[in-house]
Amino acid sequence: MKRVSSANVFSTIATTTLLTSPYRPPDKGNCKSNNVKVMGNKKTGVHGNVADYHVFNGGVHSGKPSFMKWTLNDVANVVRSHRIPCVFAVGMVFFMYVEYTIRMVPHSSPPLDWGFLLTRSFHRALASRPLLNTVLAALNTVFVLMQTVYIVWAWIIEGRPRATISALFMFTCRGILGCSTQLPLPQEFLGSGVDFPVGNVSFFLFFSGHVAGAVIASLDMRRMQRRGMAWLFDILNVLQSLRLLATRGHYTIDLAVGLGAGILFDFLAGKYEQSKTTKTSTFSRSMKEIC
Repeated sequence: MKRVSSANVFSTIATTTLLTSPYRPPDKGNCKSNNVKVMGNKKTGVHGNVADYHVFNGGVHSGKPSFMKWTLNDVANVVRSHRIPCVFAVGMVFFMYVEYTIRMVPHSSPPLDWGFLLTRSFHRALASRPLLNTVLAALNTVFVLMQTVYIVWAWIIEGRPRATISALFMFTCRGILGCSTQLPLPQEFLGSGVDFPVGNVSFFLFFSGHVAGAVIASLDMRRMQRRGMAWLFDILNVLQSLRLLATRGHYTIDLAVGLGAGILFDFLAGKYEQSKTTKTSTFSRSMKEIC
């Protein structure tokens, strides 16, 4: 059984905060059964004596509840070192108050959308100038084609299928959600015969495939160090979002979820690629051993 220096143990204890989980994986060198041997015959662990330790499913958990070890210094350290979670904690409390006191929109009224309110002047300009609306719709369609060409190019020409896999995941999930909950078309919707999909056809509102597709392409560009192209796509995506709000082609929540969906499905596609690469490597090693 290996020995652990007291410096390592005390260093671990000193860095423990309220955000530290009491669970930790077993150290094969330092932990056997539920014993950790430190400094001769003295047995201790991260949170106390080994008598306070239990092993659950291969992990080690301190017998005492975590909050019993909190001190005022721990609280102060959380505020100093983990400011972002603290901001989100304040946000959670604030929006809990808002949620339980906000006036619900009556069923006879259209949905309340702050994106629509902020783009009222833009909407009036497009409604009074049909040609401008058509030109912007055509430019938006060109942008969607740019996304499509890049994603397919990355797979067909460069041999990198991650963006294509991500788009397939995304559009399939979007179709399922779009069929599950069909949101009403906004009353002030401004359609165009040259908008994508070309022609005044039906489409899913939730969530925005326009935004998600642009995010997937932008993330792939950044992986390939094509930062200029990525920034261009990001700017065009923002302009596209403003136009979609002004034409009432999407609700704000559609655009926000589209952004998150692009990031999520790019991540999942990366995990899928990684799993296939790992399996291929394992198979190759097995074949070499057989040969």
